Amino acid sequence: MEIGLILLGICVVVAAGLLALSLRRAPAAPPADPRLDTLLTKQGEIGGQFLASVAAQEALTRTLGERLEALEKRMGEGLAASAQQTGETFVSITERLSVIDAAQKNISDLSTHVISLRAIFSDKQARGTVAQDQMESIVSDHLAPDQYEFQVKLSNGKIVDCAIRIPNVTARIVVDAKFPLESFEALRKADTDEARKLAMVQVRNDIQKHVKDISEKYLIAGETQTPAVMFLPSDSMYAELHANFTETLRRARQSQVVVASPHVFMLVISTLQGLMRDAKMREQADMIRKEVGTMLKDVRLLGDRVEKFKTHLGQAEGDIKDILISKNKVVDRAEKIEKVELSAPDAPKALS
Repeated sequence: MEIGLILLGICVVVAAGLLALSLRRAPAAPPADPRLDTLLTKQGEIGGQFLASVAAQEALTRTLGERLEALEKRMGEGLAASAQQTGETFVSITERLSVIDAAQKNISDLSTHVISLRAIFSDKQARGTVAQDQMESIVSDHLAPDQYEFQVKLSNGKIVDCAIRIPNVTARIVVDAKFPLESFEALRKADTDEARKLAMVQVRNDIQKHVKDISEKYLIAGETQTPAVMFLPSDSMYAELHANFTETLRRARQSQVVVASPHVFMLVISTLQGLMRDAKMREQADMIRKEVGTMLKDVRLLGDRVEKFKTHLGQAEGDIKDILISKNKVVDRAEKIEKVELSAPDAPKALS
């Protein structure tokens, strides 16, 4: 646009110079030169073409400016969108990194827990606590607080893990938790027939030892019920016993001890719940029968009293009838007396 203005200024100066030159020559009044007219005409045409070129240049410049502005706007919008997408991608990456960090932390915690579990399972006393906690959780979830007791001291001074009460029965069912992990782990890891035979002997000896301890320590006549329950906190161990140690389980039953896994123990608890329900129903039925007998006695007593009252009413009715008869007799006699006519007494006769 500045170039067009400069060209326009040059044309104006040239036209002004030509005009001044023609004015200075006017006094001489030279004859008109047709070539000058042709030159001026051409100059006018050139000026018009120049102005048209300037206008076209301005239009071109304006169009270029608008296009540059539109291009700049589109580039700005594109950069803004790219920046937004970049920000969102960065946020997404940050969130994923957070998830990865959390997963790594969970893995670290899990590793710690696995190490803790290994430490627990390597300690017999800790394993016993795990088995006892699992058994106590099942009992407390399925029975009322007044139906069981944990860590019960028996009359012989032995402490059993759990004692379950049955209504109207003095003797209680005892439950003791055992966790013979080493022998079952050796059986699981056995890779030869000889190693498997040795592991099976170890499993058999451990189960028989636990059964003997429960039978000798916790089965007391009149105080505890038979059979006692040995809680084994692993369904896989229980399945192994039933698959390959049927004779060991048979000897346990002969010793009045039943081996139960968590699922089997829940079935035992459900059976005990049914027995307790039946006992309570029988207790309530006895109470209802007693109350009905008492009510029947009251009804019979009421019947006797009604009969006596009826007798009294009969006697009163007879007495009333007798009174009415006496009254009627009195009335009849009174009426007869009222009808009697008294005559004047006769005059005494003179003595002769």
